[in-house]
This record gives sequence, C-alpha cells and structure tokens, in this order.
Amino acid sequence: MDYRDLNDYELISYVYENDEDARNILLKKYEPLIASIVNRMWNSCSYIGLDKSDLMQEGMIGLNHAMEYFNEHKDITFYTYAKTCIERSIISVIVSAKRLKHKALNESISLNIEEEDNSLEKLLRDDNSNPEEIIVDSEMTEELIDKIRMRLTDFEVQVFDLMIGYFSYREIAELLDKDKKQIDNAIQRIKAKAKEEIKKFE
Repeated sequence: MDYRDLNDYELISYVYENDEDARNILLKKYEPLIASIVNRMWNSCSYIGLDKSDLMQEGMIGLNHAMEYFNEHKDITFYTYAKTCIERSIISVIVSAKRLKHKALNESISLNIEEEDNSLEKLLRDDNSNPEEIIVDSEMTEELIDKIRMRLTDFEVQVFDLMIGYFSYREIAELLDKDKKQIDNAIQRIKAKAKEEIKKFE
C-alpha cells in the first residue's frame, strides 16, 4: 500500500492501529507547517536561550499529540487541530524557558516575588495593569488555573499562557501572528472569565 495516496483521515485511522508508516508519513507531511510556526515564533523568543531545534522537537510532540487525540467526528479538520496542538506545545516550552529566565533574573538582583503585588488577581482588579507584570503567585492553585483554562477558547488559552509567562502585549501579538487589538480583546475576555472563576474560590 502506498500511504502517500491516503488523506489525513485515512492516515489517522492507521495511526490508531499503531501503524508507524502512517505516523511517519503524517510527521513528514506536517514538518513544513511546524518549521513555519517555529520560524514565526523564533523572532520573538530567540533571546530566552532556546534553539530552533528545541522548538521543532516540541512541535513534533504537539503533532504526535494531535494524531493520538484527534476525533474526526468533531467539527474541525485535522489540519486545524494539528496546528493548534503544535502551537500549544511550542508555546509551552517558550513559556517555561521565559519563566526560568525571569526567575534567574529575580534571584540575581535579590527580588522577592512574593512581596510584590503582581498577582493575576491584581490584573483582574486593575484594567491598567501591564500583562508583562503578571505573576501567578503561589496562593493561586493549579486547580484554579485549570478551571480558568477550561473556560477559554483555544486562542484564549494561548494568550493566557503567554500572559502568565511574562510576555508583553507586543510579544504575544508577534508570537501568535495577531495584531495588538486582537490580543487586547482576548485579554478582556480572559479577564471576565477568570474573574468569575476567582469569585468561586473566595
């Protein structure tokens, strides 16, 4: 059988049967998409110590996740689902690297984050807060973060993760290839949804 003649849905059905040839065809087919996403994001995150190869590897992990969990009965194409998974995976490693860099900088200049009122709660109270200053403090549980994420669209989740990863409006817009207005609108929606979840914890 020539797997190259099969469409994405047919290949996915073989992947579900643990067919490595079908998996490899999809990995090769979507490699240019991963490279395109990596090149787009690289301009905004190269300063945090990541190599392009790191981002490519993370993109492949995202694609593998898409192959494992895609449900063709959902009202979405595999391409769209794969692109979202790839972007999420790459953003995750970028945010982790930025947090480590931020933590190292704070420690080197002896700043105590817990003494600063830079929590997500402050952002939600003050519409003039700068997303660059957002810090999810130790009092905000992972449970709350997860509940907020569950309320968000795929795009809002990406914005939210970057917000709490110390990225500015401009950086978020560049990483996601969106204009600042789209990012601002997403942040306003995130604020409204997060406030509702935070109230449940009060």
